Amino acid sequence: MAYIGKTPTVGNFQKCDAISVVNGQAAYTLQVGGSNVSPESPNHILVSLNGVIQAPTDSYTVSGSTLTFASNLATTDSIDFVILLGNVLDLGTPSDNTVTAAKLNNDIISGTTALTSEPASTDELLVSDAGTLKRIDFSLISNTPSFLAYKSGAQTISNNTTTKVTFDTELFDSDGTFASSRFTPGVVGKYLMTAVVSMTNHPAGAYVGIYPYKNGSSLYSELAYNGTGSDADTRVSATLIVDLDADDYLEIYTRQNAGQSENTRSSYEVRFMAHRIIGA
Repeated sequence: MAYIGKTPTVGNFQKCDAISVVNGQAAYTLQVGGSNVSPESPNHILVSLNGVIQAPTDSYTVSGSTLTFASNLATTDSIDFVILLGNVLDLGTPSDNTVTAAKLNNDIISGTTALTSEPASTDELLVSDAGTLKRIDFSLISNTPSFLAYKSGAQTISNNTTTKVTFDTELFDSDGTFASSRFTPGVVGKYLMTAVVSMTNHPAGAYVGIYPYKNGSSLYSELAYNGTGSDADTRVSATLIVDLDADDYLEIYTRQNAGQSENTRSSYEVRFMAHRIIGA
């Protein structure tokens, strides 16, 4: 900023040295620490005389470092104090290490408060977008929603019947998006999905199939055959990346051709999991 005349002193609030009254004298020199000081104008100082704040210009004037009262003072008068205000309209530049966290509002980003748990999906972080500082929700950089569900017990699968697998136990479900053996993400994105089905004592030469479904239609199938020559547990899995809208849903179906009903295994041998892929 450019000024005509003298550049104002910036926010230099000081108390002048004590001034002794000289009988019959109106003019006095203003000093701080023994050095002369020059206020910007009469309006930039507070003067107390005999316990009364004086009116600028009316009761006193200032020229350079000289304070002149409107009338001569007597030895019975007392100049209580003179306070320099500096340029009260300009805060200036704070000195190094003078602005502390205690002087900042809670909405100022200071890092003084520690987050001791994983951020909520709506918590915000700061990023620089081509040099522009922006806020983003934590959910935009986390691989949620995500879940893992499995069976707590066996499920009977009829011969040559494509049957929905029921997953009744959740290990975790970040956003509550898995229910009734169905995953509905609630967030648009690409998702990595994995599912496993295992049959108990499956006949030799028979297959176990797994069929990921999206919105009630099969995406593709994987088949696993028991090639051991005798009854044995047979396991099949499917892994794929799938585009999902917020209201799309995924389910897992299975099929077997043992010639009779077969039972799935339980626990993690029959599981279903998915999570959103960040940045995809």
